[in-house]
Amino acid sequence: MNRLKPDTLRKTPPTTEQVEKIKRNPLYLVLDTITDTYNTGSLFRLADALGVTKMFLCGNMEYPPASRIHKAAVGTENWVPWEKAETTLEVIKRLQAQGVQVIAVEQDKRSVQLKDFKPTFPTALVVGNETTGVSRQVLDKVDVIVEFPMYGINNSFNVWGSAAIVGYRLTEYLEG
Repeated sequence: MNRLKPDTLRKTPPTTEQVEKIKRNPLYLVLDTITDTYNTGSLFRLADALGVTKMFLCGNMEYPPASRIHKAAVGTENWVPWEKAETTLEVIKRLQAQGVQVIAVEQDKRSVQLKDFKPTFPTALVVGNETTGVSRQVLDKVDVIVEFPMYGINNSFNVWGSAAIVGYRLTEYLEG
């Protein structure tokens, strides 16, 4: 499929046929109560770039159509299949029942370093709230918790940046 420029994406909604032609990877992106609409929009752009099968927007957060999400997403919210869910736990349960490995990105005593993690597919990537991270209840239900090293004085990274690091690492396994 031909790549579209951001201005075109913002102004031109896709046809069903165009959306169906997009190559989808066996990846899901699960947002656990993301509160900043800029982050939500950026995660839509990432989901498009990664070719995710579906993105789940869970909990108390804004959903498309929202002008700030649209602005940050540059229209990709119209191209990425997505679903609103009441809770992240219900999505995890449903995905696991379908044989999807569910991983969370979080600093936790149970986490494994991303460099040591070998995914199975299909895989769902859960990212959490900008202030509180992935909820404890969600961490207790995922299959694996991964983290990557932080070398500076800050102990956290932006949610879309974290998702990008882990998401692209996962695609390396898809490419063989």
